[in-house]
Amino acid sequence: MWAIVSTQPGCGSTVGDVDAGTDAGPDAQEPTVTVLHPEAEPLPGYDECVVTITTNIAVKAIHVDLCTPVVYSTNPPAGGDHWGVWAAYTTYETAVPREMYVHNMEHGGVLLLHNCGSNCDGVLALLEDAKQAVTGDEKCLTIPEGPTERVITTPDPLLGVPIAAAAWGATYTATCLDLPSLSDFVKNQYDNAPESTCAQGKLVGDPDGGAPNCDPTDAGADGAGGGSGGAGGTAGAGTSSSSAGGTGG
Repeated sequence: MWAIVSTQPGCGSTVGDVDAGTDAGPDAQEPTVTVLHPEAEPLPGYDECVVTITTNIAVKAIHVDLCTPVVYSTNPPAGGDHWGVWAAYTTYETAVPREMYVHNMEHGGVLLLHNCGSNCDGVLALLEDAKQAVTGDEKCLTIPEGPTERVITTPDPLLGVPIAAAAWGATYTATCLDLPSLSDFVKNQYDNAPESTCAQGKLVGDPDGGAPNCDPTDAGADGAGGGSGGAGGTAGAGTSSSSAGGTGG
């Protein structure tokens, strides 16, 4: 188990203040990498089924201005700097900005990610099944009209693999559909972060959802920089398949 060092309350911190994170100093524990080869067919474009799970990733983070792009040291991100708002827990049809969903991870959430192009049917079903491993979060069930778990499913075009998952200090990537390993990752990494809280966030892609508008061509945008970002940066806004509203901040 890796240690968490929380240096600030987190969501109430101002831009530039240390938020929370694992110790990334010289004495930090080395990441643990586990590579599995399940007996499953590789997805199109891959020669073999490979699952890579990395844990004990040292992370530190601060809040940055809305729409500021962030470059992350892992793909998918295992934490790091992020915006002061987070996304509503739901399933999205197009990409949630990484700088928002990393904030969800800091709250103990798990991200189920995909970059599967036109071969998404089996992938989306797998991610939905994996989410069931943590449904019924007691902290979430106390919130009126809130989520049933701290899980976001979203495409992420910056991924280098078709399937991934991320939590604070941990990543999962796969070239095949392997429910046992993905469900184990979700269960083991869920609610394992500096801030254990369930609060509904902003609904990305809904004009009334409260998410920042980072479109530089929009005169009413919240800031510059959004859009597509560089490698590891902003993935862009998206449209949700859920009607849940965004109430976080």
